[in-house]
Amino acid sequence: MSDKETDNSVEKILILDDEEMVTTSLSSFLELETEYDIITFTRGSEALEHIRNNSIDLVISDYLMPDMDGITFLAKVKEIDPKITRIILTGYADKENAIKAINDVGLFQYIEKPWDNDDLRIVIRNGLEKQKLMRELDRKVGEIQKAYGDLHGLHREILKAFA
Repeated sequence: MSDKETDNSVEKILILDDEEMVTTSLSSFLELETEYDIITFTRGSEALEHIRNNSIDLVISDYLMPDMDGITFLAKVKEIDPKITRIILTGYADKENAIKAINDVGLFQYIEKPWDNDDLRIVIRNGLEKQKLMRELDRKVGEIQKAYGDLHGLHREILKAFA
């Protein structure tokens, strides 16, 4: 059974940054201050492989990385699972390009380096809440579609009975 099929009671956050100091800093802060399950990567290709095989709720990616830029990475994350909340970390010089990419990649938020831990915690909490609400909406829509299908089938049976 894959991780995608297991209970998702603890939100899973994946952090991608080519600088190990950044991933360590972010994961240490989040592990101390939250209950989230934190997974870190320094290479985009490895992070994407993990996302393909595991349930992830939110992704934080650096904007500038040598093997794959953050926008390309987050676009691939969106292809794998559009409901994963996507956040990008950007330095001041990257800000304009990151903002332009918000619509292209469907970013939830961009965060400037250096980040403020309290602001980061709020952005993550809001991003996870959005993700949870979107998954709940999909579940409800599925229930409505099933009920409609059941009703449609019952309608056909009634028409057959009286035809």
